[in-house]
Amino acid sequence: MSTAPLTWVVGAGGLLGGAVVDACIASGTPLWAPPDPIRWSAPQTADQIASSARAFLAAASVAGLDWQVCWCAGAGVTSTAASALDDEARVFGALLAALTPAAGDTAGSLFLASSAGGVYAGSPGSPRDELTPPRPLAPYGHAKLALEQAAAQFADASGVPVLVGRLSNLYGPGQNLAKPQGLISHIARAHLLGQPISVYVPLDTMRDYLYVTDAARLVIDGMTRLRAPGHDSRGVTVKILASHQSVTVGFLVAEFRRVTRRKPRVVYGASSAAAYQAKDLRLRSVVWPELDSTPVVPLPVGMAQLVRGMEASLRAGDLR
Repeated sequence: MSTAPLTWVVGAGGLLGGAVVDACIASGTPLWAPPDPIRWSAPQTADQIASSARAFLAAASVAGLDWQVCWCAGAGVTSTAASALDDEARVFGALLAALTPAAGDTAGSLFLASSAGGVYAGSPGSPRDELTPPRPLAPYGHAKLALEQAAAQFADASGVPVLVGRLSNLYGPGQNLAKPQGLISHIARAHLLGQPISVYVPLDTMRDYLYVTDAARLVIDGMTRLRAPGHDSRGVTVKILASHQSVTVGFLVAEFRRVTRRKPRVVYGASSAAAYQAKDLRLRSVVWPELDSTPVVPLPVGMAQLVRGMEASLRAGDLR
């Protein structure tokens, strides 16, 4: 019998969630999914997620396995209004309420995907690390911080250990191009379709770009570390998940030109959402640094892989 925990990836259809599912399959981690896919746009989403959580705990108990939930869901971006973000908080709260274990249940753990850019947007100093006090600027950042606080309260009340991953800018195959998020993916799409791409931040804006497979590996490694023998698994652990290799937007555009051997058609403009963006968002992690010892996909390699994947989608008629 597998000793790996039964794993439910909430948001398995998204960029990070899909990569976490792939990482679980590669490592032989048993996966669970609700029989009816979560209907995220339905008014009954909170009820459905709670019912699914109870079914998940029952499945783990029957199998005699520990369990872990990886919350990789969330459709919000920096410019999303606060009212639209309230729905995610309600659904996440319903999940936490349903996961509160009863005596005798198998042991569990929880991962919450948060946003380093969202929670540190207004924080002074750079690079930011886990000791930097969060200071969100946009409703999106405040919403992410509220989810973190809810997860910490859940950990204290239930005894279930929680890992909060504050992620840097993710990129890679499978990104939702309908969202105004993911500069690298949008530049690649515009390049392949022969369209211009608008950029609303200064060229010297610094960001940390993390390839999604590296992010998924860090999630799985972090959850393994959370369950390690001898680890004080009480409460919540916050870790920044990043490449630790920040670059400017100007460098990103130039590197894309070098990788594709064609200059992207970039149009520089202005947007009210730019007020929510930090100019220098370099990141470093001082929590569990051993997880960061594995080299990440270099930016040029990741960009080339992304372009090749999008080219295949374009040939198949799937690139929108």
